[in-house]
Amino acid sequence: MTKVLILGGTTEANKIARLVADKKISAIYSYAGRVKNLKEQPLEVRVGGFGGVEGLIQYISDNKISHIIDCTHPFAQNISFNAYTAATKSSTKLLSFSRPPWVASAEDGWQLVDSISAAVDALAVAPRRIFLAIGRMHLDSFKSQNQHFFLLRLIDKPTEALPFENYEAIVDKGPFTVEQEIDLLLTHEIDTIISKNSGGEASEAKIIAARKLGLPVIMIERPNVPTIDVAFNSEAVLQWLNH
Repeated sequence: MTKVLILGGTTEANKIARLVADKKISAIYSYAGRVKNLKEQPLEVRVGGFGGVEGLIQYISDNKISHIIDCTHPFAQNISFNAYTAATKSSTKLLSFSRPPWVASAEDGWQLVDSISAAVDALAVAPRRIFLAIGRMHLDSFKSQNQHFFLLRLIDKPTEALPFENYEAIVDKGPFTVEQEIDLLLTHEIDTIISKNSGGEASEAKIIAARKLGLPVIMIERPNVPTIDVAFNSEAVLQWLNH
């Protein structure tokens, strides 16, 4: 019997959850639990970590999971690696849903770096006004860069002090239009964007806005994560489940 564990928390995961529910496929949707206001799903939902690889293997066994669909963020390499290892050890089918990465055009001014620390190193000494679009987890990496102004956009209101002297934090949730992103960048006089190459359409507007305004982007490339099968669209997910 098919029973699916969807590792979610992304726009793509929400779409696949609806697709699986519409097809009456038994499934559980898993949130990591870092965001407070979780989107309601048409499936059974669990929230929180699994306790590493062994905890995930135990969960697979206890819940009779036959298929895992990894729809986590492209930079959530820990859970993706754990999913790969657990699936391999437990002989569970694993599919990684991969949103296509953004690709620079001739009009883009990207500086490619391979890590958060490399993005910090790429900043010049001269003060900049930076839109730091990397999520909340790695903000501490930039705490020594006190000469810069940082604009942050967070999904939830911070519950503790942020590690910056000169910053503004906006609490808002997308998707945003290109026009909204242009207005944001102009209003705060941003001259540099630091972004992870998350890919997909949901958060691409800021990259298009940077292109239109001629702003440089320090683009953090995706980590390499092992997987078994990969899908790039919903139809491929259904074909994989029915295989």
